[in-house]
Amino acid sequence: MTPRTCEAKIMTIDEMAVERQRLREAGKTVVFTNGCFDIIHAGHIDYLWFSRSLGDVLVVGINSDASVKLNKGPTRPIVPQEDRAILLAAFEAIDYVVMFEEKEPLRLIESVLPDILVKGKDWSHYVSGRDIVERNGGKIVLADLVQGRSTTNIIGRVKELVLSGHIQ
Repeated sequence: MTPRTCEAKIMTIDEMAVERQRLREAGKTVVFTNGCFDIIHAGHIDYLWFSRSLGDVLVVGINSDASVKLNKGPTRPIVPQEDRAILLAAFEAIDYVVMFEEKEPLRLIESVLPDILVKGKDWSHYVSGRDIVERNGGKIVLADLVQGRSTTNIIGRVKELVLSGHIQ
């Protein structure tokens, strides 16, 4: 897959709304998930392939840099939004990547109206957009997490190494 092919998978919310209509007419089952995807790790890969296995098409909502700051604080993201979008678009499991600016992807979820919305089990207490999806006949699936794999853990490990003088 070339960078140009990857970029073709990156859409605006409005472009995705048009594409969603085409997918609906074709009878495709659309799966949606979202996240920051700041530093890609094995947990993300497992989660994305699981999400993809649930339907015909996987749409991934990605927090913009401003949205990541709202959710994670002023020191995040580590990887800029354009790079994160291209990295995700390079994955075979992902059909579309759509960036959103808000703290939560409600406008994007309303646009996609997925048949299935996937979140990690760590979000079982609150799934943003649950009411939108269920009101439109869709369902929520909570994915198992790969233990010990998280961006927060990776950042913490790098901080430890810097503070101990092992890396500069």
